[in-house]
Amino acid sequence: MSLAAKFTLVNQCTYTIWPATLTGAGTPGLPASATGFSLLPGATNVLNIPTSWSGRMWARTLCTANSAGGNFSCATGDCESGSVECSGSGAHPPATLAEFTLNGSGGMDFYDVSLVDGYNLPMMVSARGAYGSNAEGVACKSACEAFGDPQYCCSGPNATPDTCKPSKYSEFFKAACPSAYSYAYDDATSTFTCNGADYVITFCPTTTT
Repeated sequence: MSLAAKFTLVNQCTYTIWPATLTGAGTPGLPASATGFSLLPGATNVLNIPTSWSGRMWARTLCTANSAGGNFSCATGDCESGSVECSGSGAHPPATLAEFTLNGSGGMDFYDVSLVDGYNLPMMVSARGAYGSNAEGVACKSACEAFGDPQYCCSGPNATPDTCKPSKYSEFFKAACPSAYSYAYDDATSTFTCNGADYVITFCPTTTT
């Protein structure tokens, strides 16, 4: 397996989190151990990510299991796999997402932090060693998840950038996290590109710059 990037996941939260990954269709997969694991406060974990990988990463919170280690579930970001490893299952909203496409158009990497599926904890993505072209509630649902309305989900008659505009709900998220995706067509201020980078994904960052 050809390796394109090193992803360092850092937990700056004051509590344990359970990061998870989901590989996009048609791109190289990750080992099961990389699809879900625990990360203690102050701990880091390094993942080696293959060339041309695309997918998303997020953190689960308030996770529990039975005495035998089964029936694993989380209050936020749960992938509903029943185990620590998500193994191809995505996050149940609300969840803050980091989305990546490596070695995409023009050989560039594309990444963003998305609040389209809601918010469960702050997250920051920073590139290292590359050049670029240009995170007291438990969680907050996105307007799409809460209401299921096409005007908030950018679906049906609202499935184009011209017909799906920011709502007062997405603008609330945008004000708090200006670099994060707040709704489906928020590309202009929220998608970043790099070439040949390694990435640091920080949960509960102490700074957003």
